[in-house]
Amino acid sequence: MENQIQNAVKLGRISEEVRSKCKGFSQSDPNSSRRDHDTILQILIDGRNPNSGDVEGCVLPTLVYLAREKRPQHHHNFKAGAMNALIRVSSNISNGQVILNVDCDMYSNNSMAIRDVLCFFMDEEEGQEVAFVQFPQNFENMTKNDLYSNSLRVIYEVEFHGLDGYGGTLYVGSGCFHRRETLCGRKFIKGSKIDMKWEFNGQREESRIHELEENSRSLASCTFEENTQWGKEMGLKYGCPVEDVITGLSIQCRGWKSVYCNPSRKAFLGVAPTTLTQTLVQHKRWTEGNFQILLSKYSPAWYAHGKISFGLQLGYCCYCFWCSNSLATLFYSIVPSLYLLKGISLFPQVWSLWLIPFAYVIVSKYTGSFVEFLGCGGTILGWWNDQRIWLYKRTSSYLFAFIDTILNSLGYSDTAFIITSKVDDEDVSERYKKEVMEFGDSSPMFTVLATLAILNLYCFLGFLNKAISGEGIAEAYEKMPLQILLCGVLVLLNLPLYQALYLRKDKGKLPSSVAFKSMAFAVSACICFQYLYKKKSAIRTLRNCYYP
Repeated sequence: MENQIQNAVKLGRISEEVRSKCKGFSQSDPNSSRRDHDTILQILIDGRNPNSGDVEGCVLPTLVYLAREKRPQHHHNFKAGAMNALIRVSSNISNGQVILNVDCDMYSNNSMAIRDVLCFFMDEEEGQEVAFVQFPQNFENMTKNDLYSNSLRVIYEVEFHGLDGYGGTLYVGSGCFHRRETLCGRKFIKGSKIDMKWEFNGQREESRIHELEENSRSLASCTFEENTQWGKEMGLKYGCPVEDVITGLSIQCRGWKSVYCNPSRKAFLGVAPTTLTQTLVQHKRWTEGNFQILLSKYSPAWYAHGKISFGLQLGYCCYCFWCSNSLATLFYSIVPSLYLLKGISLFPQVWSLWLIPFAYVIVSKYTGSFVEFLGCGGTILGWWNDQRIWLYKRTSSYLFAFIDTILNSLGYSDTAFIITSKVDDEDVSERYKKEVMEFGDSSPMFTVLATLAILNLYCFLGFLNKAISGEGIAEAYEKMPLQILLCGVLVLLNLPLYQALYLRKDKGKLPSSVAFKSMAFAVSACICFQYLYKKKSAIRTLRNCYYP
């Protein structure tokens, strides 16, 4: 199979040998391409036929291959469009009442998960209210200390359980079981009963299967959804990079509830990003999509008001505001360090009573975070990596997502669905196993991160130089304890970045172009700050002369 795929890539088309062997390919246009081809649909195994068994005689379930029609002149709506085509085609072939959505890089790790889901759906007291059951996304390739904090440990082990107590968790895509009717737009009616029985129709003839394929093929055509409610009131919603979250929210606003199921044996395992670029791109898509939901008509701030519980509403808003957190993080990553370089205090001095609220917030926040992380099965170094990625995401992914969303709202850019690549060469995989951070390209996100890292290092070293040669470390620490602490922590968090900029020789280091650009931007920022500060001081002096 691998050789056939590689040959097809080299040729730019499916070879005649492969086309003659595969029924689906033999029916397709030889000039078709990835984004321009007919619907390919084939029932590979008919589960209702008792003769369709494996080598041991066990009857196999129905297996259908579908590649929906794509044309350059028709928007295919990315993953949401593919899901909706699958929902329609499956309703015509098997029409199972429960739909499982699993990403292509994940596999089942717990066969009892289906039984657990059916227990929720068929519960006599509250089962009729459940629209979907969401399992956490877990990964098999995590390093010991979770280098890129991809496990989202606290979210899946703490926060989603909390949301579950307020009427249900979010629909986050992979590992989710749905009632078919809820995905097709059905509203919840209190007291209504949904029958979970499924009738077995027995053996189907070969001619009937062929007819079924022909009838179902039109359901996956480009024009089928025209002048219909698909993508609006039916199926997964279009126009948002996180089609799963906005679809789950709309289902809950129709009166349904959801369930978060997190068994000790993980239900599904997948592959996590193994480079920093992949991680940042993935989080940019997530945060951009959540922020778009906040600004859309489906915003949990007003659309969901009165339709879901207030606690769940706040939970949605919390994730939707991730994007705008970049502005505050950016401010605290730049301004206190620049003022530290000039020897100007922004926070209370060490002996001031006003320092107590700041100290309380810092100690309680990070102590609670540390204990929470360890309680979820993390390590001390894993918590430190989590703080680093927290900083990197908010000063790069979230910042770019915020800018793109604003530009999209003003009509200056279009929404794009960027697939996270998870295929790496052997060198990248080896560095990942050794927990060496992978940079390797000249992404604009890395330029921002490197600029902030160099700026903080320059300010911290400049402060130390002035403190040692001037008033002394003790006196400076008494005046600006929180600024020194903040700038020092930022420098420590950025140690892998300094190594990638100046010390590393492997392919995972940052390119020289990023190093030069970031140094130029950091020095320019310091010069501009000093110029503006001198200008402000001069204006203040003149004003005092005229108005003493």
